Amino acid sequence: MNIHNFTLGLGIVFVLVGVLGFIPALVAPPPMNAPAMSTEYGLLLGLFPVNFLHNIVHLGTGVWALFAYKDVANARLFNQTLAVAYGILTIMGLIPVLNTTFGFIPLFGHDIWLHALIAIGAAYFGFRSFARTESEHHHA
Repeated sequence: MNIHNFTLGLGIVFVLVGVLGFIPALVAPPPMNAPAMSTEYGLLLGLFPVNFLHNIVHLGTGVWALFAYKDVANARLFNQTLAVAYGILTIMGLIPVLNTTFGFIPLFGHDIWLHALIAIGAAYFGFRSFARTESEHHHA
């Protein structure tokens, strides 16, 4: 897999997840012992905490990826930014006072491992050697 395909795949998945988060039938109510938030949220597919702002972030990230995937430099910048941002979100999800982004976006539960996987994948494609990426670009 090359950076173009990875970024395109992320773009499609992020847009899809963002849209799915707005479909009430796919978002279960949070359990009684779930963290309190200042905004309403639920569990997408019964697993991943999402709310309106979280869905907007997913859509925006997906659209950015779809614009970035064709150009190596743009795809690299997208993945570098995503790796850092999602690394920070992973850490925030582990800290109780930060795992709701001050009550606005849920980052806890299954979001923690998912954000970590996204950060690792994006770091691999965003920060690996430039020569290897250029080689892939010429052979893609």
